Amino acid sequence: MDVSIIPIGNSKGIRLSKTLLEKYNITDKVELILEKGYIILKPKSEPRAGWDKAFEKMHENGDDTPLINDIFEDETLEEWI
Repeated sequence: MDVSIIPIGNSKGIRLSKTLLEKYNITDKVELILEKGYIILKPKSEPRAGWDKAFEKMHENGDDTPLINDIFEDETLEEWI
């Protein structure tokens, strides 16, 4: 596939079609890899994207309660005072 280099301000860049963006799930960022004479663009995703909404939903469903108590019955906190 041939693409043209286009001016973008004082720099130059390439324009990716909507089809390519959707097919490879490219949203805001890509990782640029330089390897043996090639330039590789790899979709970049945020590893924790969407966690905030998932945690909110867990809280709404009551799924965010601890599975075990933070303090055990036989535990004393005197050593920390």
